[in-house]
Amino acid sequence: MALAHDAVVLAGGTGRRLGGVLKPQVEVGGRRLLDHVLDATAGASRVVVVAPGTVPVPDGVTRTLEDPPHGGPVAGIVAGLRALGRGEALVLVLACDLPGVAAAVPRLLTEAPGLLEAGADGVVLSDGAGREQWLLGLYSRPALEASVASLSAGDGPRGASVRALVRPLRLGAVAARHGEVRDIDTWADRDAYLRDETGRSTGDS
Repeated sequence: MALAHDAVVLAGGTGRRLGGVLKPQVEVGGRRLLDHVLDATAGASRVVVVAPGTVPVPDGVTRTLEDPPHGGPVAGIVAGLRALGRGEALVLVLACDLPGVAAAVPRLLTEAPGLLEAGADGVVLSDGAGREQWLLGLYSRPALEASVASLSAGDGPRGASVRALVRPLRLGAVAARHGEVRDIDTWADRDAYLRDETGRSTGDS
């Protein structure tokens, strides 16, 4: 049985390191970064994209944005959860700059039940060095909201780090495969990713 979950995709960054181009609109392999990431949400009950109105989203996907804008990823997560309203007990949180995420999420959903049953508040991918990618994770919504509430008791979510958000959470980790946690922050990142993927495809043929 599929693991019931909602999804929040964070796509509201300024694109400063991309010369002002909105990151979700950057094309990788002929498709927007946002579209690559939305592929990973195919199994979600509902999907919210946190992005400005200039970023088109497909039919059936809700768009919202933190108010005021540019509040950082934690403020984006809060806005996304609010837009979901009452929903599933699990929420998939994804950054829009991970073009390899669609290959990772099915494995994350497969391995998550055992880790959650063992007491984890969420399950994230980790790279070869053991670094966790917190914006590629499946979280218990009650645990995530409790962590948000603890931040709100201090300076609030605006400008807060994702590290601060996940600090109280017990996280299980699933090892990433090649390219799954590779993010695109600059045009050089995009070009290197494409070169690498092209080289792998040529080598596999």
